[in-house]
Amino acid sequence: MDKVIEYLKKYNAIDKIIEFDEEIPTVETAAKQIGCSDGEIAKSLSFKIDDKTLIVVMAGDYKIDNAKYKQEFGAKAKMLDFEEVLPRIGHPVGGVCPFAVNEDVNIYLDESLKKYDIVYPACGKRNNAIKLTLEELETIVKPIKWVDVSKPKE
Repeated sequence: MDKVIEYLKKYNAIDKIIEFDEEIPTVETAAKQIGCSDGEIAKSLSFKIDDKTLIVVMAGDYKIDNAKYKQEFGAKAKMLDFEEVLPRIGHPVGGVCPFAVNEDVNIYLDESLKKYDIVYPACGKRNNAIKLTLEELETIVKPIKWVDVSKPKE
């Protein structure tokens, strides 16, 4: 969390962090705690392609579309194994977010986020989030690019 705080200080975004008394382990519990829709929860999913690590940030009510993912990245979607998350991303499982990640992690923002004016990505811990506009998210995250690799959950 400390490295996320230091990272967000550069963008004057510390005051946008929301802390909760209890963990918010799922999109549904996060949305309930915040008082927003599931889709406004910006979940960060971590993947690997050979030795490359990437994060796709998408709306909480969407999931990876394997065909779109393969078309975009040229490989089958393979999420990081539990034990790979901390060393490859720099955050533990449950605290994965697009801020202050390891230098070699490529971050992409999914088109599913564009339905919302405000989104709430995690902020390095299991009991927090940050309230951001899409413009703020893009400025702070500095994604490689926007991608379309998701589909609505059924």
